[in-house]
Amino acid sequence: MERQKIKLVKIDRVKEWKVEKILNKIKIRGVIKYLVQWKRFIAENNTWKRKDDLENTREIVKFKRRMSIEVR
Repeated sequence: MERQKIKLVKIDRVKEWKVEKILNKIKIRGVIKYLVQWKRFIAENNTWKRKDDLENTREIVKFKRRMSIEVR
């Protein structure tokens, strides 16, 4: 079986990993962070990232919509 190489996405000449899904949100000392599931990585590679670091992903919008529906 041949291993696939993971391609990084370049945005403003900076390499970025693709976000599969936003799993959770937390606010610590006024800083919003999201638990990110990275595309093609296993769950133990999920990481908390600041909202500012994820400005190029649409997954935050999908997460907010999903959470607002679940809260109702």
